[in-house]
Amino acid sequence: MKYALVTGGSRGIGREICKTIAADHGFHVLVNYASNSGAADETVAMIKEAGGSAEAIQFRVENKEEVEQKLGEWMEKNDGALIEIIVNNAGITKDGLFAMMEDDAWNSVVDISLKGFYNVTRFLVPKLLRNRYGRIVNVASLSGVKGNPGQVNYSAAKGGMIAATKALGQEIAKRKITVNAVAPGFINTDMTKDLPADMLVKFVPANRFGEAQEVADLVSFLVSEKAGYITGEVININGGLYS
Repeated sequence: MKYALVTGGSRGIGREICKTIAADHGFHVLVNYASNSGAADETVAMIKEAGGSAEAIQFRVENKEEVEQKLGEWMEKNDGALIEIIVNNAGITKDGLFAMMEDDAWNSVVDISLKGFYNVTRFLVPKLLRNRYGRIVNVASLSGVKGNPGQVNYSAAKGGMIAATKALGQEIAKRKITVNAVAPGFINTDMTKDLPADMLVKFVPANRFGEAQEVADLVSFLVSEKAGYITGEVININGGLYS
């Protein structure tokens, strides 16, 4: 049995990633969630109904002690099991103009995306190094590639994740561990449901928002053995929307 962890896996893009990599590769998927146990249980049920294997695991990625405690307990219960696929998907937005941004809006957005990436990956990567195999995929954003007004905090968090992807990919490539990022543009999820889609779609050459399944399919390829010569890359999935 091969094991995969998807942070923020209970809803939206994270849910589709969990379902897709379970179906495509037969991974036992650890569906991480911060507080919405009902949504996480729904994701697990969907995977099992499709013939896959999954379980929910609760921790806040920004809390180092929680990450290490919960993943450590899981490892004790599953002696010898190795989480060789890590998808750092957890993230939130708290948009607003920088000049009026509150500390919490900066700290929480940066902590969940960037510190979360560090906490989870730092705890698991030594085991991948010993195993000499692994796949790490970081879910970034168009905002982290080109910047987005009103999202200085989110752009900083995802931009930091992109830079970390490039550096870590170079550090551990010799151990057959790849590190890549995907940078979605406008995707139909709860996070974008309040955006003025009719206006924004005019800026997208593909003339539509993307679907979470399309992002999940890209992640599924990157965590496969077929993607072994791709590392340190940022793959945009945005319908042709660039700066």
